[in-house]
Amino acid sequence: MTSFDARMRLLGEAGLPLGVEIDLTSDRMRVTASGAYVASWALHEIAISPQGDGFRIEAEGEEVIINLTEREKFATEIGMHSRNLLG
Repeated sequence: MTSFDARMRLLGEAGLPLGVEIDLTSDRMRVTASGAYVASWALHEIAISPQGDGFRIEAEGEEVIINLTEREKFATEIGMHSRNLLG
C-alpha cells in the first residue's frame, strides 16, 4: 500500500484545503479525511496533470487540486498505474 498525506481543494474554491490521506492500492485512488471516506476513483478513469504546487485531478465531472510534500514519489506511483498522467 502506498499512501500520501495531502491537502485537497475544489478547483476555483477559495476556502482552506482539506487535510486528506491518499491511498493508491489496487489501481484505485482512495481519499479519506480523518478516517472518513471522501472519494474513490479507478486510476484509469481519472486525468491527472501536474500544477505549480500540486496535481490537478479530473474525475466524475469534478476537478480538485491536491498538494503534497512527496510530489516526485506520487508522480512515480501514478505514472506506474495510470495512462492518464498528463504533462
